[in-house]
Amino acid sequence: MFTGLIEEVGEVIGVQDQGDAVRLTVRGPVVTDGARHGDSIAVNGVCLTVTDPTADTFTADVMRESLERSSLGDLTGGSRVNLERAMLPTTRFGGHVVQGHVDGTAQLLDRTPSEHWEVLRFALPESLARYLVEKGSITVDGTSLTVVEVADDPEPWFSVSLIPTTLADTTLGALAPGARVNLEVDVLAKYVERLLAKGAVHG
Repeated sequence: MFTGLIEEVGEVIGVQDQGDAVRLTVRGPVVTDGARHGDSIAVNGVCLTVTDPTADTFTADVMRESLERSSLGDLTGGSRVNLERAMLPTTRFGGHVVQGHVDGTAQLLDRTPSEHWEVLRFALPESLARYLVEKGSITVDGTSLTVVEVADDPEPWFSVSLIPTTLADTTLGALAPGARVNLEVDVLAKYVERLLAKGAVHG
């Protein structure tokens, strides 16, 4: 379980193609501090299992399912990635419930700068549109964000507003229009939908 509060921006230093999987090696001295084999670290919002940790790097295997559902297959040597360790029970819960299970990807449509923040607008996959509401939560490349606006003209899209800290301390600050990002919708919305579909909740 994660909070969506990025601990550091790491760097991919190795990508080994294994046919139906990829082995990533990532440099991140903050998240590898005390890391052990089998620990969980979210890479751009995807929960991965640590193998072969060193003082400042870790390796993780990315299976076909994760490659098909996320943007991790786009990573190359030198790619910058958002990193977060699994939360501790004593951690302040500053973001929202993030599982590290990516629901899909989206492209950045445009960015609108302001004096102290920027508004980023993303295409929204039709299958995920029903889970987003204004002022609700969305995870973009592992970053917990608040939805500013949701619309469907001419195609579904949503926007988020990034404060200076988020712009400086995550990969979203340098994201270019057209770039692909990982999305995880609020898991609570999915549970509510499931309960309603099964008739467990009555209006």
